[in-house]
Amino acid sequence: MLLGIEPRQCKVCQHGLYRDKTFLSGGWSRCTLCDEFVHYTCLASGKVSFLKARPRVCKTCRAAQEGIPSPSPSKDETPVAVGS
Repeated sequence: MLLGIEPRQCKVCQHGLYRDKTFLSGGWSRCTLCDEFVHYTCLASGKVSFLKARPRVCKTCRAAQEGIPSPSPSKDETPVAVGS
């Protein structure tokens, strides 16, 4: 009997956590704050840019800790025509 496997999504970039995509790019890890699986590249950087912060924290949780709003498009902003 085979059970269905639910695919996991990265909380930060919303892409799937599949071994064929993440095997050579570092894989995935669990954020210690939100307890969600995220790509290794979606973890917050440490003091040195190519190393990851310890304990492992995703970029969204780090932004929430620092009080930086997450980059989401606002509905109030209207595009302004340039040169007219």
